[in-house]
This record gives sequence, structure tokens and C-alpha cells, in this order.
Amino acid sequence: MTEDEIYMKRCLQLAGNGRKGSRPNPMVGAVIVAPVKENHSSDMQNVIIGEGYHIKCGEGHAEVNAFASVKAEDEALLPLATMFVSLEPCSHYGKTPPCSDLIISKGVRRVVVGCIDDFSKVQGRGIQKLRDAGIDVTVGMLERECRWLNRRFFTFHRLHRPYIILKWAQTANGYIDDHGKAIAISSPFTRMLNHKLRAEEDAILVGRVTDEREHPQLTVRHWVGSNPIRMVIDSRHPLDMDALCRQDVQSLIVEGGRKTLESFLQQGLWDEVRVETNTHLTVSGGTAAPSIPIESKLVKTEVYNDNIISTYSRQESISTP
Repeated sequence: MTEDEIYMKRCLQLAGNGRKGSRPNPMVGAVIVAPVKENHSSDMQNVIIGEGYHIKCGEGHAEVNAFASVKAEDEALLPLATMFVSLEPCSHYGKTPPCSDLIISKGVRRVVVGCIDDFSKVQGRGIQKLRDAGIDVTVGMLERECRWLNRRFFTFHRLHRPYIILKWAQTANGYIDDHGKAIAISSPFTRMLNHKLRAEEDAILVGRVTDEREHPQLTVRHWVGSNPIRMVIDSRHPLDMDALCRQDVQSLIVEGGRKTLESFLQQGLWDEVRVETNTHLTVSGGTAAPSIPIESKLVKTEVYNDNIISTYSRQESISTP
């Protein structure tokens, strides 16, 4: 791993801290690196003199917080410094001034960007503004990882709909219930992880039959955080994507039964599939789980004793890590 990759990895670590507070803005991390003399030596060594992330929507972006963390005695190093940022610095006035203008005013010599911002008001303009000011800009450092981190944000702005996660639990022999009756497939620990997922997404949806049969709460009672928007659909009350976009709903979990899940699969309305399999639980019959779409790619497998959670992503969607 190169030195630039190491610092971009740190940007990604920082960015993840803003998962809840930054929405509907993207998660962004920034690191400022400058050469300093080693103790009792004339040799120079690159060290981090400032870092930050986008903590809360409407407040300072990652670049602002990184510069604010630089100690007064280190500000003289900025003309020699490199700023690493996981997402292209903004170039427009929103709730805060453009970060590209701030970077230029601070006089850093080089900027390393993880990926270009798909948001229509940016889309390369921030990078161009930096280059026009004479700053050396490198683009695409750990680009796949940077785009994957903000896959919800990018999908929302590129496709004008939420990032859709289809989720179900199944027995070892591929059923999601026991002859039509609900069964406990998740373990206490994986149930907690499911509620953690709910806390990280904006909305959650089931079909009418699941709602009437199981009365699911669809809350985060086994985790900490805000409950997602609860939604129930059927043929008379279909999903209104435009309404979700107007509400800035960037991500949606679909936890319905087979019919609901397959309706999303058939329409191509999915970006991620998460399947939990209880490897020791079998039933003699019931509702068969949906098939994993052939255009998917397995991106992660997690094993928790008898339960395995497999995560798949669309091959043609946001780059996977």
C-alpha cells in the first residue's frame, strides 16, 4: 500500500463517523499531511497535522474541520502540505461556503481526491477550480472504496431514487417461513445487527400481507438510533419514488415476503441484497426464498455461529470495494 493510499484509508475511517449526522449530505473525511523534521535529524517525514469529517448536515464540511484542527504552530506548514479528501471538495454555496475556495485560501500545494462528486452542482467543478488556482490535484485514490462508502448518496442523485436493499432470512433448505407461519430464523445477535442496519437507513418497507400477518414493528429497539420511516405497500398503494425523493429518503430496506421482494427484483429496483441463512434450521415446507439475481456480485460474507449473512451488490451499480 502506498503512502497516499494509507492517508486515504484514514479519510475513509473518519468519514464513516458521520454516517448518521451527515445525512442527507455524503460522508466525507479529510486529512492534512505535511513534511516535518524528525527529532535530532535533518531528515523530513510526512505527518498528519490536521484531520476531520463531516459531522452534521448544515455544519462544517470535512475540509473545514480538518483545517480547524491544525495547531497554530503548524499553520506555517500548510504551503508544503497535501490535503487528502475522500470526496471532491464542493464548489458551490449551499448551507456552507465552497470548500474548494477554503483550500485555495489556505495555500496547500497538493490535493488528493478519492472520487468525483455526482451531485449536479459539483461534478468536477471543485477539482477544476483547484487546478485553475495552480494546485496539483490527484483524482481517483481508492476510488472504488470511496464510491462504495457513499453508494446511497450517489444512487439517489444519479438515479433519482433511494438506494434499495432487499433483505430476507431463510432456513438452511431455503424457506422464509414454516408452511406460511412466521418462524425465528435470526439469532439474538444477528437480530441486533438487523436493527443496527435499520438505524443506518432512512426507510423500511413491507407488503400488506406481511403487515397483517406478522404486525412487524420495524423499529430499532435492539439498537440505538432513530427508527426508519415505516412503509406498507400493496397493489392499491404502490411505492411512490418521487415522494421519497422529495423527502430526501436516500435508502430503503425492503423486508417483505416473497411476493413483495420479487416485485422489486422483477422491476430491477434493487441495489443490494442481504440474505441471512440459519444453517442448522430446516422446515418440511413453506414459502421458498427468492432467488439471488444472476447479475449480482457477492461482496461480503459474515459468519455468526449458525447464521451466515451474505451481501450481494449489482454488478453495474456503484463500484464495490
